Amino acid sequence: MASSRVISVLSILLLCITIIQGRKTLYTSNDFSASSLNTDDGICKTMVETQGYTCEEHKVTTEDGYILSMQRLPASRSGEKANKPPVLIQHGNMFDSYDLFQDAVIWLFNSPDESLGFILADSGFDVWLVNGRGTKYSTMHTSLSPNDKAYWDWSWDELASYDLPASVQYVYNNTGQKMHYAGHSQGTLMAFAALSQGQLLNMLRSAALLSPIAHMNQISSKETKLGADLFLANDIYWLGIREFSPIEDVGAKFLDGICHTLNLNCANLMAFFTGPNCCINSSRIDFYLQHEPQPSSTKNLIHFSQMIRTGNIAKYDYDDQAQNVKHYGQRVPPTYDLTKIPNDFPLFFAYGGKDQLSDVQDVKILLNDLQDHDANKLVLEFNQDYAHADFILSVSAKQDVYDPMIAFFNNQ
Repeated sequence: MASSRVISVLSILLLCITIIQGRKTLYTSNDFSASSLNTDDGICKTMVETQGYTCEEHKVTTEDGYILSMQRLPASRSGEKANKPPVLIQHGNMFDSYDLFQDAVIWLFNSPDESLGFILADSGFDVWLVNGRGTKYSTMHTSLSPNDKAYWDWSWDELASYDLPASVQYVYNNTGQKMHYAGHSQGTLMAFAALSQGQLLNMLRSAALLSPIAHMNQISSKETKLGADLFLANDIYWLGIREFSPIEDVGAKFLDGICHTLNLNCANLMAFFTGPNCCINSSRIDFYLQHEPQPSSTKNLIHFSQMIRTGNIAKYDYDDQAQNVKHYGQRVPPTYDLTKIPNDFPLFFAYGGKDQLSDVQDVKILLNDLQDHDANKLVLEFNQDYAHADFILSVSAKQDVYDPMIAFFNNQ
């Protein structure tokens, strides 16, 4: 009875907050053409060049019309031009209230000695950062604006089918080289989906996957599981509210409501969703919040909720057989078969014992899918103390994760 009341209260909170979000005009300009991107306040100017690095702003258009912002770091801080292959880095996007509604800035938050984007550039790699559709620097489209409901009609299916191939192809066309791939959280799921369908293999050298997301049924975070149950937000989706933007003031009210209702001490909200991150510089949380969280689509969160509830890695379920037939030619969504990933494709996995989103038990199921993978092409890096956000924000990630990743890249 008590748990039912909790879910009812939180459902009402979520519905009200999301409706408020839907009524807000978050985008005041109607100009979302490629020429409207102001590079003066872009990532290169604000985050990279301020640290002494050369940076280039790029744009790539997906097959379905989204114009993605990309940043290139072609040289080290000393100015020495990259002498190693390109690395394409893809951010994540999950349920966490703080750092997991991300964009590419997440790879540049800490000092140059602690941030993956800078570390790879200083190690001689040609670094490319991509910002997913709908985030601050990737709001453009060839015909739609973010004020249009149709703009938000996507889930990670489209990110894997359109954003990732367009980004990889763009880097390949501009460099003429096969590249390494590095992804966190949703960025790993995008790679699993594409690789399992035989895509991108002719342009990739390897993939480094941090906090890998595939099977999600064993997630240990009660708060995330509750969020998955609430994001039966099909109700919200069919009300016509397609964008989910966890803006600080509104998101804070929602999270305060969860904390109050569940009688939780929410001094460290991130830990409730990601697990107890061991090594984040807490003094920089306010700085992180100046840039994150970023918007996502309600449909994307529904898709993740489906994965958590079912444990399946499948395309988006329209919860209507006729709609599934219309989109897929069958009554149930097709699944992604990870056993189809070529056994000789080099993979690097980094996962943590405290991670409540990429749960150790779910990772074990994932590794079982890959049990026939060539042993010398699969590298596992396990850190008992790491939770989900440590892999991108830990002050010790260079020694714990990035140095082994770079050794892996150098061996391919």
